[in-house]
Amino acid sequence: MLSIKAESLTKEFKVFQSRPGLKGAFRDLFNRQYRVIRAVDAIDLSVNQGEMVGYIGENGAGKSTTIKMLTGILQPTSGQLLVNGYDPHGQREQFVRTIGVVFGQRSQLWWDIAVQESFRLLQKVYRIPEQDFKPYLDRMIEVLNISPLLDQPVRKLSLGQRMRCELAAALIHQPALLFLDEPTIGLDVLVKENIRQFLKEINKEFGTTILLTTHDLADIEALCSRVVMLDKGKIIYDGGLQRLRNEWGDGKKIHIETVDTYTLSQLQAQTEGMKVHWIEEGPMRFTAILENGNAKVPEVISRIVEHVAVQEIQIEEASTEEIVRKIYQEGLVHA
Repeated sequence: MLSIKAESLTKEFKVFQSRPGLKGAFRDLFNRQYRVIRAVDAIDLSVNQGEMVGYIGENGAGKSTTIKMLTGILQPTSGQLLVNGYDPHGQREQFVRTIGVVFGQRSQLWWDIAVQESFRLLQKVYRIPEQDFKPYLDRMIEVLNISPLLDQPVRKLSLGQRMRCELAAALIHQPALLFLDEPTIGLDVLVKENIRQFLKEINKEFGTTILLTTHDLADIEALCSRVVMLDKGKIIYDGGLQRLRNEWGDGKKIHIETVDTYTLSQLQAQTEGMKVHWIEEGPMRFTAILENGNAKVPEVISRIVEHVAVQEIQIEEASTEEIVRKIYQEGLVHA
């Protein structure tokens, strides 16, 4: 079953275009000119129930506009869209009961009242029966470790404490789909790790579908096996993280420190016939750069250790952040 099904999803905005100078400003009073900006350009997106998908892109790529359409805040200009079987904008009242939303910069908790009172208000909003509400909330409180925070007003919580409470609030009605927009922004390393672990648990335990937008690609690497990359309103990549590394990474690097002194040509001779580029980093220190899809790390290491006295070996792989930055800078992927 699909949680999200979008076909040719498009959103256009009409933007006022001012003319230069005093004369132009005067003319604008009576005859305004507009131009159309296509923020999301005929994208196709399918997300299966229970998937955890990373949705990434540079500022202005169209991520936020897409999320606003998927959550029913904006109505698409054209295209077909179903989320949890509903038209998000046309069937808004029924639809919102099936989703949870956490925006890193916005709060759904009431600022001046205790956290547990916010939870009670949300229970009323979603009309959750007490017999369903209490056991599930108790589970959220336990997993997120927010019991000491329940009597405190939201304004007195730290950012990390508030984000844990925001997650509980977003999941209080057991939504089938959770939208996360920068959920770990500004948080310290330990809080980030706790939130990531919690998201893994609710995905595994309740089958909650998660769509995650973030600039912190460590979140994507920790949580998502699939990534959708957006650029100028178009999807330019939709697939696994490993395929992204294999196809657009610079290849793995093997850093070697030798026991004895060797020349660069001696190292090169050991991998003759393999697509490996060698660099001399210093006395008894060398780096082998492997081309993607060609030379394999175990084969290269096997050849080297057979004839070279090696003291230390380190294998380095390009990070997802480096690969994504390279894709945007050099335009390596095309729709």
